[in-house]
Amino acid sequence: MSDAAVSVRSSSGGTGSSRAPSWRAVLAPYARPDLGRGLIDIATSLVPYLVLLAAMDMLLGVSYWLVLAVSVPAAGFLVRIYIVFHDCAHGSFLPWGKANEWLGAVCGLLVFTPFQRWRHQHAVHHASSGDLDRRGVGDVMTLTVAEYVALPRHRRLGYRLVRNPVVMFGLGPIWAMILAPRFVSRSERPRIRRSVWRTNVVLAAVIGLLCWLLSWESVVLVEMPSALLAGSIGVFLFYVQHQFEDAYWQSSDSWSYDAAALQGSSYLRLPKVLQFFTGNIGLHHVHHLSTRIPNYNLQRAHDAYPVFRLVPTLSLRDGMTCVKLKLWDQQRGRLVTFRQARAERAETGDNQRVEPLAPGA
Repeated sequence: MSDAAVSVRSSSGGTGSSRAPSWRAVLAPYARPDLGRGLIDIATSLVPYLVLLAAMDMLLGVSYWLVLAVSVPAAGFLVRIYIVFHDCAHGSFLPWGKANEWLGAVCGLLVFTPFQRWRHQHAVHHASSGDLDRRGVGDVMTLTVAEYVALPRHRRLGYRLVRNPVVMFGLGPIWAMILAPRFVSRSERPRIRRSVWRTNVVLAAVIGLLCWLLSWESVVLVEMPSALLAGSIGVFLFYVQHQFEDAYWQSSDSWSYDAAALQGSSYLRLPKVLQFFTGNIGLHHVHHLSTRIPNYNLQRAHDAYPVFRLVPTLSLRDGMTCVKLKLWDQQRGRLVTFRQARAERAETGDNQRVEPLAPGA
C-alpha cells in the first residue's frame, strides 16, 4: 500500500473504524447554495443547449455533417444540465427545497429521467457505495472473482456483455437514458410511480408537439446525436468515479462511509474545458463526503484540505485504462481484468476457470 493510501485511510478513520469523522461539519461552509452561482450554471447549460438545438434544426437543410459537428458541444452542455439535475436531486443547487424539485423535474425532461425515482436511487448509491453486501442500486454491476466463477456459463456471458465497452458506452445510454426510465414496477413507492408516469406523459406531449411542428425526422436527427453522446459521456464518468484498480469494496461490517468516499471515489483530473462541461463532477471524493456541496463549490472545497491531494487521482487516459477492469479480487483488494483473474487462479491451482478474454472485453 502506498504512503498516500495510508494517509487517506488514516484521515477517513480506517477501513474498519467505527469512528465517524465529521467531514460534513468540516465541509459545511462549502455546502451553502448560492442563487447567483446557480443562475450562472443555468445560463451556461440550459440556455446554450436549447440555442444549439435550434441551430442544429436550421442546419438540417444545409448539411447533416454540420448538424453532427454542432451536436458535440450540445452534448457537452447537456452533460452540464445533468449535473444541475444531479445537484437538484441532492437539494444542493438552489437555496430552496421546492425550487430544487421543480428545476430538477424540468432538467429531468431534458435528460429523459424521472426526477423523484432517480433521486431515490442515487441516494441509495451514496449510502452503499463500496459496500459488497449492498450492491445493485444506482451503481455499475460488479462481481467478485469468486461470484463470477460460480455463475453458470450463460450468466458469465451475460456479465461479460454488460461490462463490454461497446455495450456499456454504446448501447448502455440507450437503455439507461431512453428505455429503462419509462418503466416502473408496482413494488416501487407511489410517489416514485407518479414521478415516472408524469415524466412519461409530459415527454410524450412535448415530443409529440415538436414532431407536429417540425416533423419526427427533424426531432430524431437533431436531438438524438447529442443525447446519446452525452449519455455515453455520463456512463463513462460514472464508471471511472468508482471503477479503478485500487477502489474500495468492503463487507457491511467493516464498511465506512468516509473511507468509501476518500478511497473509493476517484478524483478525475480533467482539462479545464472538460471540467467545465462536466460540472466539476470529477471531484467525486469531495461530493461523496458531503453531497450538499453544489458543483460550483467542489473545487474550492478540494483545494482547502491537503488530504484531498492524496485521494486516488486519475487522468483521462487513466480513466480509459480502467475500462478493462471487470472483477473485484477480494484476496488482493483490487479490481482486475478477466485475464488477471484467470492467471491468478491458474497460479493457485484452482480448477474453476474464468472464461477466456473476449475481443473488446
